[in-house]
This record gives sequence, C-alpha cells and structure tokens, in this order.
Amino acid sequence: MPRPPRANPGTAPASARWQPRGDAGGWVLVLAGDWSRSAQVSRLEPPPDGGTIAFDGSALVAWDAALPARLWQLLVAPSRAGRAMAFDGLPAGLAAMLEQAFLPQTRAVADEATSLAEADGPWTNSGWRRLRDGWQDALVTATFLGEVLLALGALLRGRTHLRAGDLLRQLDNTGPLSLPIVGLTCFLVGLMLAYMGGAQLDRIGAQTYIADVVTVGMVREMAGMMTGVILSGRLGAAFAAQLASMQSNEEIDALRAMGVDPIGYLVLPRLLALVAVAPLLVGFAALVGVLAGLPPAVGIYGVPPQEYLSSCLRALTWTHLWIGLFKGTLYAALIALAGCREGLHAGRNAQAVGVATTRAVVKALVWIVVAASATTVLFQSLGL
Repeated sequence: MPRPPRANPGTAPASARWQPRGDAGGWVLVLAGDWSRSAQVSRLEPPPDGGTIAFDGSALVAWDAALPARLWQLLVAPSRAGRAMAFDGLPAGLAAMLEQAFLPQTRAVADEATSLAEADGPWTNSGWRRLRDGWQDALVTATFLGEVLLALGALLRGRTHLRAGDLLRQLDNTGPLSLPIVGLTCFLVGLMLAYMGGAQLDRIGAQTYIADVVTVGMVREMAGMMTGVILSGRLGAAFAAQLASMQSNEEIDALRAMGVDPIGYLVLPRLLALVAVAPLLVGFAALVGVLAGLPPAVGIYGVPPQEYLSSCLRALTWTHLWIGLFKGTLYAALIALAGCREGLHAGRNAQAVGVATTRAVVKALVWIVVAASATTVLFQSLGL
C-alpha cells in the first residue's frame, strides 16, 4: 500500500464529528485535516447508538497506522456488533485496511441474513442461489474442458508449453507408485467376488463357473472401477492440492504474466500421464483380481486349479478386455480433469486448498459413476 500523503505540521488541523445520515439513517464520521499524530487519534469518540455507520474522508489530508487502529478499537465493541458499516467514503488505503479488519464481522452479518432468508422457504433466496451456483460451476467446467481441448490441439501442432521432464515425472508418480495400492485393493475385491459368487453358485452345483464370474466381472467392470476409485483419492486429490496451492501463492498468475499457458504447462502433463498409464494399471488390476479368486475357488469350493485357470482363459474375450481397458482409461481422464479443474479454480487461502481437494475427489467419483452407468448401458444396447 502506498504511504498516505502527509501535510506539513499545523497546516491542516485535525477535526472529527459524528453527524446523522439524514434520510438514510445511522451516523457519519466526518474526518478532516492531518491525522498523522497519535495524540490526536486517541481523542476520537465512539459512534452514537443505533443505525449504520459511514465515513466521510474527503477532507482528510494525512493519516498513519494509528487512525485505522483507533477506528477498529472504537467500532469493534460488542455493543456495535452487527451494525452495517460503509468505508467507501474513506481514502482507498484506509478503506482497504478497515474492510480487511472487519471482514469476519461482515461475513457474520451476511451469514445471519442468509439464515433468515433460508428460513422463509427453500426457494426464496437459498434455493435459487444454489441453482445459480450450480449453473456457474457447470459453465466454469465447460470452459475448462474447452481450454483443455485447445491445449491438446496446440500440442498436436507442436505449439505447447508442455515439458518432457514434467511428463516423465508425472508418469512415475501416476504409474509405478500407484501399483501397490491398486494391486492390494483389486486382490481383495477379486477375493470377495469369488467367495460371494461361489456361495451363490454352490447352491446349484455350478462351482466351475466361479472363474467365469470373477474373470468377466474383474476384467470388464471391477478392475477399471476400483482403479478409478483408488486413483481419485490418491491422484485426483493430489492434483487439486498441488494446483490449489500454486493458485493460493499466485504462482499461476505469475505463469500467465510470463505468457505461459497454465493448461499446457500444468494440466496436460498430469492428464496425459494418467491416461497413458491407465491401461497398464487396469490390466494389472484385472490380473491380480482374477488370480485372487483362485484361493477361495480351490480351497473352499473344491475347484481344481487347472480347471479354474482354463475357465478364466475361456471366459476372457477381446471384447471384455478392450471394454475394460477403455472404461479404465476414461475414468483416469475424468480423475485428472476433476483434480486439475478444482485446483486451477480454487480460492487463495489455506481453507480453499482443502475445499478444492475435497471437491476434486467427490467430483471425480460422481463422474466415474455416471460414466460407468452410461458406458454399460451403451455397450449392452450394442450387444457387446
């Protein structure tokens, strides 16, 4: 903030008076002269009771940090809590300091007004506001997807800010480092699928079909779904937290100021890396899940190991394989887009980083479920 102008001592005597606002109601503090002396500032009196509080600093010649400190001391008293205050009549620097100081009180008043509005009915103010916020969020998402498509077009033309080092680093983070948790999760899912499927097939003496159930279920649906769920918590949240922290520290603004496109520089490495490793992760998850069905099939339901493995190979078709890989890759792309979208459009404080991370995971999971339902209906209607 630029230093406020100072007048020569004694040339602008300080004066302050509270006067009624007239028809608007409330009180106005009129400040004039040189208020850069602490002894003068200490003589300021609190406002009268009742009504709003405003200021008139058009005749204010000079001031220092003691003036906003004294005003805050006078106005923050409990008896004046909740009173509306308008600082637009003060110099820009002084108004900004007071607005920042009274921000928690301003938010409290706004929250109270929101609660009163919501009490009148769900569609008076709160319902329409939620509808408007949802529409604006959808517009931001659509704009972000358009920017990603433009960045991909620039990549194909060889005009992008994507760096090979960033892509390799993201490949290492999204691929090998994700194998342990993906393998463990899909092993447990395959084990559960074989046990529960075998319990139902055992009633009709069809234990030999356990391998078919596990193979088709894991390869076509569960491997991609569980990989997507794990990656949304591990990578989607990480992408959102990383970009939200950069947004909070104004690093993304610095990139734009230097002429660097944040989409090509930050989003494309994460998106391309996750899409590239997704088929490998899904294939690994499907293999682990199918093999996890072997112990319960052999140990509990008496299926010979050779018969289980041969039934797995017989049930596995190219159609099931490419559908499972396609779904897993689609889920990975949605996870990367959700994490980067929330991170790039986060607020500029620590709380906003947490909010962006949470919203990225929730949005990724919702998108995965919607995509899974839509693709399942589509492929079944096509007879695949």
